[in-house]
Amino acid sequence: MIKILKIFPLFLFYIIITFLITSCNKTPDNSDISIENNNFQKGITLTPKSFDPNDFKNFFEEAKQTGSIITWSGDWIELSNTNNGGPTVLTELSKQYNFIPLVIAQFFTQSTGKLLRPLDESTKQTYKNSVVAFAEKYKPKYLGLGIEVNILYEKAPNNFENFVSFYNEVYNAIKVVSPDTKVFTIFQLEKIKGLNGGLFGGSNDPSKSEWDLINKFKMDLIAFTSYPNLIYKTPSEIPSNYYTEINNYVNKPIVFTEIGWHTSQSPVGWESTEEEQTEFIKAFFELTKDINKEFVVYSFMFDQNTIEPFHTMGLYNNDGSPKLALDYWSKI
Repeated sequence: MIKILKIFPLFLFYIIITFLITSCNKTPDNSDISIENNNFQKGITLTPKSFDPNDFKNFFEEAKQTGSIITWSGDWIELSNTNNGGPTVLTELSKQYNFIPLVIAQFFTQSTGKLLRPLDESTKQTYKNSVVAFAEKYKPKYLGLGIEVNILYEKAPNNFENFVSFYNEVYNAIKVVSPDTKVFTIFQLEKIKGLNGGLFGGSNDPSKSEWDLINKFKMDLIAFTSYPNLIYKTPSEIPSNYYTEINNYVNKPIVFTEIGWHTSQSPVGWESTEEEQTEFIKAFFELTKDINKEFVVYSFMFDQNTIEPFHTMGLYNNDGSPKLALDYWSKI
């Protein structure tokens, strides 16, 4: 799916990080974070109710019940902002709130395939220098470079091939300064399976699958976003081999950096409920029990002001009340 990038105003980050740092009493490190049940970890994306400092602080408190990972996704250029850019803020706060930060750098807009800036030599050097410096300083456990890159392949194949060679160069450079960091790019699962029907507006044609794209990249993990509600109207319609099919094409640990299911009465014909959202989460973990998952991230903590049906995929309503799925997700 084509998710809106979370690119936050820098002055808000400055205010927020000052507020959060001064309100914390201790600074534990992340070394005692353990693998959760079932030998995989869970997490949530950085999606607070609002960017009011109190709501932002509340997000990190509430996130403790959703798992041990919090992800930031945004413009790759923010890695160059070493004072109060999103990647730096998330990573610094992880020391105080005791979670694993996952920074995911994006370089194009999924909905259009348009590059955020030309991927010329100057931009490549800036991107490379910033992410290598970040990796060298923080030695992150994970780093994601590119979101749903198979969509770029569909919309701008030349830009995709340019990114492939650049990504592999950056992968090597990161490994020099932080060899234990697990580096990967991210694919959109429904698209890679050749599923373009439903709310995508096309037709489902597995003969147009894109599995071969995976082999173009050097990766420590194979990462996907997955939104089967764009294809199927109810969780019960998801085929039993929907996720185990992945095993036919990869032999490395698998991660899901975004999953979700909506609870709104729209779009027409695709109405859903909190009960169905819960049913999806149950179905997801049942359907993925036979694949080698390293972590799974749910896309939204709170409902967000974005396009439908993504606007009601949160585990909390936008008024702050929890949805039924929150309790189930927390106990997995």
